[in-house]
Amino acid sequence: MADGVVPSPEAASYTLTLGHLYPELMSTYGDRGNILALARRAAWRGIALQLESIGLGMPVEPARYDLFFFGGGQDREQAVVADDLQAKGPALREAVESGAVLLAICGGYQLLGHEFRTAGGTVLRGIGLLDLWTVAGERRHIGNVIVRCELDGTPRTLVGFENHSGKTYLGAAARPLGYVEVGAGNNGEDGTEGAVYRDAYGCYLHGSLLPKNPWFADHLLRRALQRRYGPAASLTPLDDTLEEQAHQAVLARVRAVGRAAVGVR
Repeated sequence: MADGVVPSPEAASYTLTLGHLYPELMSTYGDRGNILALARRAAWRGIALQLESIGLGMPVEPARYDLFFFGGGQDREQAVVADDLQAKGPALREAVESGAVLLAICGGYQLLGHEFRTAGGTVLRGIGLLDLWTVAGERRHIGNVIVRCELDGTPRTLVGFENHSGKTYLGAAARPLGYVEVGAGNNGEDGTEGAVYRDAYGCYLHGSLLPKNPWFADHLLRRALQRRYGPAASLTPLDDTLEEQAHQAVLARVRAVGRAAVGVR
């Protein structure tokens, strides 16, 4: 994607605010690249993306934010974050119910559910924003993942990299983000990957997710714009020829290797 894109006049007046939850504690395996992708794809269209860190002890103002990002972390970091997150839970739920967009990866995804039971038997409380729960599994799932999904009426693929031993199960109020073609997904049993409630999205896809899947980055930006500026707000199309070629190359490589790296002890 070249930097010479001329922003549309209407896009030039758009400003979005993104709240990054616990950036110093929850940002493993390149997850911060998701914010870079959102910022860059917004900038190419003349959309200002204001980034604000939301750390321990800091309140969340539901009406202030159009997007949230919550990255992954190890059990130790999750334990530090879990108690603090309880105080933020009501505001995050209010924001999502009013249309805010939220993307959570791995550890952040688990803490948006009801609880995470660690391998040591500790129960980390989540905030129940997503109807799911997670238990530590005996195997660690490591490898590339292909997910088939359909968020906007068009069948799409997501590619990413999973590295987790947690097994996540969805309740009735959450629907899967998609279904795995290659990889373990939520639990290695039911073929699901991730969860969606309104415009809150959680998954196990590291790598980073959004640079590898620019259509999904645009989906999040579009939904955030419509939340802030109304349903008529739209994104100026970009020439994603190179991005699509890269995506297809990853698909071909992962399909050729298959599930070789999944289920590593």
